[in-house]
Amino acid sequence: MSLFRRLALPLALGLCATPVFFAQSSSSSSSSTTPDQGQAQQPAGAQTPAQMSVQARIRARRNQRRATAIHDTYAHLYDAYANMGYLRFKPGPSLQRLTYYAWDTGVTRYLNERLGVTVDGRGYYGTAYVGLNYSSITRPAVSTYTAMAGPTYRFYMQPRYAVSGRVLGGYARGKFTGDTNGFGTLNGLLYPNSNTYAASASILGELNLTPNVALRLAPEYFVTGFGSTTQNSVGFTGGLVYRFGKQ
Repeated sequence: MSLFRRLALPLALGLCATPVFFAQSSSSSSSSTTPDQGQAQQPAGAQTPAQMSVQARIRARRNQRRATAIHDTYAHLYDAYANMGYLRFKPGPSLQRLTYYAWDTGVTRYLNERLGVTVDGRGYYGTAYVGLNYSSITRPAVSTYTAMAGPTYRFYMQPRYAVSGRVLGGYARGKFTGDTNGFGTLNGLLYPNSNTYAASASILGELNLTPNVALRLAPEYFVTGFGSTTQNSVGFTGGLVYRFGKQ
């Protein structure tokens, strides 16, 4: 009996400690598995395959709409333009440059969305300052007319705008003495009336108002050969472009 009493106290303490031991074991087991579960979870901000598929379809539709808009704008067979122009031009061997104002019109026939062939006609008008001379004529009116043709190439196209390059070459007619009252070139101050070559290189920037109508601005380098010399001029043309016909 006394032996039972001596064993009862340790037995009771052991029974009380058993739940605590199992609780600690369960907690440690749970904590040991948590990192693995955390590693298996998807990182924050990552997209599921379904989300990625939806975004891919949205991008594809957006790209398709953009491609369709570009095609609808630049797949026209022709564009016709009516522009105004500005040019700094030298009307005589020793004269200062005058300001030429111009009309400029033409048509481009496109072989595809990028490459076309342009036919261009222009008239330039200005007043030359010849200084004091024996004729008392100091500011005669002069003019130049050109007919040119050459390739046009669109090297950047967007639904709202495009950038192209154009090179033209052809014929120029200069009328420099029509306002000198029979004094001709004023002793060589002006170039004589003559026919010669003309060439132009320009960059065309176009802002589309609709698929058929655009505003154009074209800085230009312009070369002529009056008086057996070369006139290197710079200026620009600008105005409206109308596209029509389908390729």
